[in-house]
Amino acid sequence: MSSIYKVLTEEEWKHAFSLGYVVTKLDNDDGFIHLSTSKQLALTLHLYFKNYKKVILLEINQDSIKDEIVFEEAKSGSRLGKFPHLYGKLSIQNVKKDWKLKRNSFDLPKKVLKELEE
Repeated sequence: MSSIYKVLTEEEWKHAFSLGYVVTKLDNDDGFIHLSTSKQLALTLHLYFKNYKKVILLEINQDSIKDEIVFEEAKSGSRLGKFPHLYGKLSIQNVKKDWKLKRNSFDLPKKVLKELEE
């Protein structure tokens, strides 16, 4: 199974640490937590985080939340395929690894880039 990821602003990541779980306005508005597979990450970063100089990439431990993840078609016409949506809380305990990404579209961690080729 391919890994799943959550992208946050630095402010959202700091807020998650203070609460113990991830909360974003978009996720609250839509009623689920938006996640991406490694194949979806580059476009997610481009479409939703292009105005940020730094973001936080979280690799999620799927085993701990697998019963709450649903792969659904994107509601936006600009995205294709099924996206992982978490219907529940994303605790910081569910994060396997985190990276701080600087504003370069090719600055993805090597582990993620390898998954793109699988």
